[in-house]
Amino acid sequence: MRLACATWVFAKSRLQPIRFVTIKTWLIQNKWRIVIALVLIYAAFKAFDYFFPSADKKGGVQTVTTMVVEKKDIPIIIEATGTIVSAAIVDVRPMVSSTVSKIMIKEGQDVKADQVLFILDDRNDRANYEKLKIVAIDAQRQFIRAKELVAKGFISKAGLDTAEANAISTQAAADAAQTQLSYNTIRSPIAGRTGIINIFPGSLVSPGNIVSTSTSSTATTALGAMVTITQLDPINVQFIVAEKEIPLLLQDQNTDLAVKVTVGDTQVNAYDGKVTVIDNQVDPTIGSVRIKAQIPNPKKNLLPGQFARVKLQANTLKDALVVPSQAIVINRNGRFVYVVGEENKVSLKPIKINYEYQGSAAITGIEAGDRVVVEGKQNLRPGGKIRESKAAAGAKPAEKPAEKSPAATDKK
Repeated sequence: MRLACATWVFAKSRLQPIRFVTIKTWLIQNKWRIVIALVLIYAAFKAFDYFFPSADKKGGVQTVTTMVVEKKDIPIIIEATGTIVSAAIVDVRPMVSSTVSKIMIKEGQDVKADQVLFILDDRNDRANYEKLKIVAIDAQRQFIRAKELVAKGFISKAGLDTAEANAISTQAAADAAQTQLSYNTIRSPIAGRTGIINIFPGSLVSPGNIVSTSTSSTATTALGAMVTITQLDPINVQFIVAEKEIPLLLQDQNTDLAVKVTVGDTQVNAYDGKVTVIDNQVDPTIGSVRIKAQIPNPKKNLLPGQFARVKLQANTLKDALVVPSQAIVINRNGRFVYVVGEENKVSLKPIKINYEYQGSAAITGIEAGDRVVVEGKQNLRPGGKIRESKAAAGAKPAEKPAEKSPAATDKK
């Protein structure tokens, strides 16, 4: 009793100076500090409960959807964008300066190789060729006569040599004139489709590399291309692939790489083709390599310059473990999946993504036959119990191997 009385007397002497007004003033002056401190303490407790739940804090049985992981062979698809380009395209230009006599084709016409396109005014070249041809024939006759005279001893061997040289020289001049005359008949070097014709009958054309047509009130002159011929069947598509994908492309060089090209409406205009060449150098400015593939185009409805989407089957991933991307849990420690164990309890297993695209991922870190949680993992914790949802009970979710492009090609 004495001790209790002494304690009460001491406490009373200490608490007596504290007044209600003083406490109220202190609380008003530090109210924001007190609020912030309480919020931080509350957040710390909640964070601790979330990341380190104890056994008695874990929720009840969670309803989820699961699937059994199986080994599969899946194609690795690289997606890219490119441009339709012609397998062969030629700008038809004249070799001589002349006027157009006849146009033997129409715009947009399909032509064969060596088909006559244009005929130029060849009167001057033809007259020159006829003259030189007669001279060559006469020189050949003189050479034959000189051989007979040498045999009879009427002229020397030197005279025969002169006649022979003259015959060869005049024949060469005649051949050159014939070649010059042939330039007046312009033929198609390739099979393809003609474009817009830039000249008309009577137009003056001249050799040149500048594609232009000038028209005045008195004349039309074409300098450069008279028409462009484009090969449309087969046709090519050119696209670029990132530098990191090159090992996949060159892994098996003896196998033709297949491509699927879509232009416009992807549901209708899809074309199959084969890669014809992978460029021999990487463009360092964009870190990519150019690739060209050839596509059959029998209907000729693909035209150079069109935008195209390309799916290139680079390789096949053998015995891959494929799960839906939504089954993967990502946090600061990496990537994980929930694996269902004994008594329907889940555990969090770390994984590595080798290949992911359009909702599916090829992973390592688990085994074939493992049962992983696909849907309903938001509220799961390691060690929690699950049950299969009614919609999926008794049925294994069907997953189809996606035709995928390695968004993360980390392939071993």
